[in-house]
Order: sequence, then C-alpha cells, then structure tokens
Amino acid sequence: MGTRAFLVIAASAAAVWAQTAPVKTAGEVFKNVQVLKDIPADQLVPSMQFISAALGVECTGCHVQGQMDADTKGAKRTARQMIAMTLEINKNHFNGRTQVTCETCHRGSERPVSIPPVLESDAAMHPAAGGPGGPPAGGGGTLPTADAILEKYIASVGGADAMHKVTSREMTGKILVNGNSSPIEVLTKAPNKRVAITEMGGGKSYTAFDGTEGWMGNSGRPARAMTPQESEASGLDAAFYLPLQLKEMYPQLRRGRPETIDGKECDVLNASAQGHPPVRLYFDRASGLLVRLVRYTETPMGRMPAQIDYADYRDSDGVKIPYRWTLSRPNGRFTIQIDNVKNNAEIPDSAFEKPAGEVK
Repeated sequence: MGTRAFLVIAASAAAVWAQTAPVKTAGEVFKNVQVLKDIPADQLVPSMQFISAALGVECTGCHVQGQMDADTKGAKRTARQMIAMTLEINKNHFNGRTQVTCETCHRGSERPVSIPPVLESDAAMHPAAGGPGGPPAGGGGTLPTADAILEKYIASVGGADAMHKVTSREMTGKILVNGNSSPIEVLTKAPNKRVAITEMGGGKSYTAFDGTEGWMGNSGRPARAMTPQESEASGLDAAFYLPLQLKEMYPQLRRGRPETIDGKECDVLNASAQGHPPVRLYFDRASGLLVRLVRYTETPMGRMPAQIDYADYRDSDGVKIPYRWTLSRPNGRFTIQIDNVKNNAEIPDSAFEKPAGEVK
C-alpha cells in the first residue's frame, strides 16, 4: 500500500469513528503520539498531510511502513522536536496563533535552506511575479472597489434574474486524474446541495453536501460524514448562486492587490468571516468572470490550501458557467470537464442525502 493511500484510508477511518463516538484526542486513538496528543483525533492525519506537503516527503520519510507507531527512524524523533519548536514559537511570540509552520522554513524541501542564493544574472532582485508581495497587474490607475468587482461578476454571469430562473443543474462529463479519465456526474440544487458521482473500477464514489453537512462514500461501503473542516469546504463548493451568496457567506470582502493569472489581469477579493478560514477570489478584469478561488482548511500545524481554477465558460440558458475546473492541493490535483448540462432537472433531495447503510 502506498503512503498516500494510507493517509486516505487513515483519514476515512478517523472520520467514520468520529461519527459514532464523542470527540477524543489523538493520544487516545492513535498509538505513540507524543507532541500532538491533545489535538482532536480527526485532525492528526490532516496535520501529517500538512507536514508531508511542507517538507516534500512521503509518510515513510519519518514512519516505518506498516508500523506507523514505531520509533525506529531518527527523522521521526527530529520531527517531534521541530513540531514542539513551532508550537512553542507560536505560543510565546504570536499569542498561540499559527503563524510559524513547517512551510515557513522548509518550502517543500526536506532540509530548509539557511543561506541566501547568489544572483545568477545582472537583473535586479525582485519578488516572484504573481505571488504574495509581487508587483501588481495593470500598471496602476484607479482600482475598483470590492462592491464594484462583485457587481461586475454578477453581471458577467448573466445577472440575478437569469440566475434565479435556474434552480437545479445536472452535469455529465469526465474527471481527469494522473492522466486517467473516468465518467462523472455532478448534480447541484439551490441553494446549496451538491453531489459528484464518479465511476471508477466498476464502482462509484460520491462526494456530497446535503445542505447542512458533507459526506463521502464508495460503492459497497458505508458512507462517512466529512469532518467539520471538510464539510465547510464542501459547502462553499455547493453554493448554487455563489455570485449572489458571497456577501452573506463572507461579510468582510476586501479588495486585494491585482495579480496576473495565465496572462490575464485579475482583480482580487479577500473574503473572510469570523471563525472561518479566509478565501481569495480572482476575477478576470476584462470579462469579470471568476477564474480562480483559493480556500483553506485549518489543521493544528497550519492551513492547507485548495486552489480551484475555472475555465471554458459557456452560456447555459442565459447564465455563464464554467465547463471546466481544476482543483489543486499540495498533495494532488484533478480536472473536471463537463460535456453536457441540463438545467432545472428534476432532482429529488434524496439524491444528496447520506445513505443509512452501504452506498449503492
């Protein structure tokens, strides 16, 4: 079994357990957890995934395959020391806020770089274009307000009246993962219900949000409820009238620095709501359409980003929707390409509900 597969299975097991028992700590559920023993059990695997992504290593970089609790490897002892160090720094210098993480120093490398690189050309030093702190796009001028960006977005997709004429959507196409293509069906219903059904290996897998919480499942196995962090992200994906719902979902909308994505000058909105991770939205300045959304999942070790790029916008009964979107995480990515769309399809609410037994 590959280490990535272990993380997925372990995450599923932790979440299934969480449905039927009171919240327990990682130290109560897993063997030989020492530094992160007091965090919720369902947050241990996401924390390990964060560390894996920040250091650019697999689980076996620290753990013995098949004996995850063993202390055989020196890297595991070092990792405990580094975790304790970052927790102490945040506690003593940032009032407990997670400001310093593994990513702060490692940046995808197992060994952090401590010496600045020498210049390799006569060009002046500058931050990487398009990243945080990079030069703004557009060359200056008056920047639009957050309200103006949002109003242009609503108009660009067809306007509120056109959006409200559609209350459900049935989409079919394919999902592309690591060069492999599989059929997918995506059902959505206003205001916030969504289920994606993928056919793989003779069975089906489900990722759904029923309007209140998210769940996942595979054919022949019991469905499992998502963790609160997963469910929040799934709820954002399920927002049927996203352009109209943004202000309600995120009361604090601030204009960010303009950036360039794939050669397109983009206006940026930073969206936040008390007690929730922030979201960044990128709008093509020319068309007003949403081209990228970056959301975050909180873990005890730091925020895990998920980036969704939207493309191939087409008119669908007076509303422009993306027929292609790509979701990228530090540990993987996939693309969904839609071929057919049926608006106002008859979709029963039961299609989004988590089955009581095995998934069909």
